[in-house]
Amino acid sequence: MPTPDAAAQARDLRFTSPLEYARALRHAHEATISGRPDPNIAPSLVTSWQRSLALGIDPDRHRPVHRHDVSEARLLGAEHRLAVVMPALSQLLADETTDGRHLLIVTDHLGEVLWRIGSRRALRQADSLEFVEGADWSESGVGTNAISEALFTGNAAQLFSAEHLVRTHHDWACTAAPIRDPFTGEVLGILDVSGPIQSMTPDSLRMVRCGVRLAEELLKSAATPAVGAAAGRAPARPAANTRSGLGSTLTLRILGDKPAAEVDGGVPLALTLRRAEILAMLASRSSGWSAEELAYEIYGEDGAAASVRTEMHRIRGLLGNVVEPNPYRFAAGVQVKTDASMVTAHLRAGRVTEALAAYPAKLLTRSANFAIELMRDELNEAVGASVRASGEAEMILRWCSTDMGAEDPSAAAAVEQIAGTDDPRFQLVRAKMARMDRELRA
Repeated sequence: MPTPDAAAQARDLRFTSPLEYARALRHAHEATISGRPDPNIAPSLVTSWQRSLALGIDPDRHRPVHRHDVSEARLLGAEHRLAVVMPALSQLLADETTDGRHLLIVTDHLGEVLWRIGSRRALRQADSLEFVEGADWSESGVGTNAISEALFTGNAAQLFSAEHLVRTHHDWACTAAPIRDPFTGEVLGILDVSGPIQSMTPDSLRMVRCGVRLAEELLKSAATPAVGAAAGRAPARPAANTRSGLGSTLTLRILGDKPAAEVDGGVPLALTLRRAEILAMLASRSSGWSAEELAYEIYGEDGAAASVRTEMHRIRGLLGNVVEPNPYRFAAGVQVKTDASMVTAHLRAGRVTEALAAYPAKLLTRSANFAIELMRDELNEAVGASVRASGEAEMILRWCSTDMGAEDPSAAAAVEQIAGTDDPRFQLVRAKMARMDRELRA
């Protein structure tokens, strides 16, 4: 049996030879579970294992308790007090790059996972452990781990491989620390960085502690203490910080060249073209986008996920917590309306006159982004086809007189067929199209 000094020396191997150290821990795990304590397993962890076993945790087959399903947990996260610090924590600690190995996890004060952010690969590995939103990562939920240790001791904790009680976690490493209310000292949640054993570095603990300090400073500046409030529930804050919470309505103006957003019918907030492009992309797909996907769509082949995260942070700063990460999509409980979707709603209902009236300009007319151009052309063709199919000369003429319909030769042909070549209105349409054709040739 190794001596305590030898065990301390062995722990240095977690960074220099992680696979070798993991093998040593697995042997120590088997011995300790069998009733032969091994100094490679710290006494405090053995005590935690004993508590977990007494709570019914099975080291061989235990799955985490799920307090809520994923969508319900995300709703809880949207209204949790820690929601205001998530953009900054994501900037500091998340790694959503293709090769990203670790996850950023934040739980509530009981250990239920409310947020997890990371690369697709890291998320898939976490899925195999059911390390998902809504899962209970306390001792009673899944046995000894860094989150449960941080909850129990109130201090930072770092667990590696077979220091976890449950064997399916032996390829995993976790570093966690509590985030406290800066006014009352109550634990609001746990900040955790987790991943395969090779993802742990000598800096992991320092970075987690740095993240906790950042979160507590942001909480101090963003809120006032809530006397008698339950741990984790948001205290009274300015309307600007809560306007995008559960039940909010976000209205996007993306037709034309002056994009804007309104939250709950408030004052229109001007959007930069880049942020308008991102919000339009989010509105186009309910399943969401990874940071890498959005980076490619928005910035092209050289796009970086970090650029997307920066813009998302700025969007949240302007509009509140309307977007949730991993994947990026509009937060659950936020009703999103766009002026473009109003046009398509009229078309689906057969209200072509109303659709034409609601379509004053093309989608983000100044954007040269390829994905936006496809969305723009799709909407324009849908309106034009519906107008042409109506067979109503006045409506088709009105369409041809707009900038959107002026490039529609099929509509001009329909006008000619309906009104005849002698109709002066047709002559106006033909003259306009001829001018545009000369401009294009020039």
